[in-house]
Amino acid sequence: MLETLHPDGWKAARGYANGIATPDGTIYTGGQIGWNANQQFESDDFVEQSAQALRNVVAVVAEAGATPAHIVRLTWYVVDKQEYLSRLAELGAVYRDVMGRHYPAMTMVQVAALVEDRARVEIEATAWIDRR
Repeated sequence: MLETLHPDGWKAARGYANGIATPDGTIYTGGQIGWNANQQFESDDFVEQSAQALRNVVAVVAEAGATPAHIVRLTWYVVDKQEYLSRLAELGAVYRDVMGRHYPAMTMVQVAALVEDRARVEIEATAWIDRR
């Protein structure tokens, strides 16, 4: 049976799930953007939105009992590749602050736009915990 993951205190997701955990221990997050639990952006800054999106990913996988160390894949969707590349040092600092020194398989893709107009980045993850 699939388990829907929704962190406590988060505004309800409408038309999607923030995450799904499968009986075998695989965890999939929906794309997380840089807004808070009330689905409000606190910043339009790319790095700040990236940090919040990562915190959101970690909050979703935590609902299944996982930690950042259980994340096996991250996919980043960015609206401006040059902004991503020019701010790698800052991104690295916020990444390590949220994820520690855990580096799963990652992909970064530039997209024309994201569903939320203010979103600069969207991050989705796959994690795995041993549920045997």
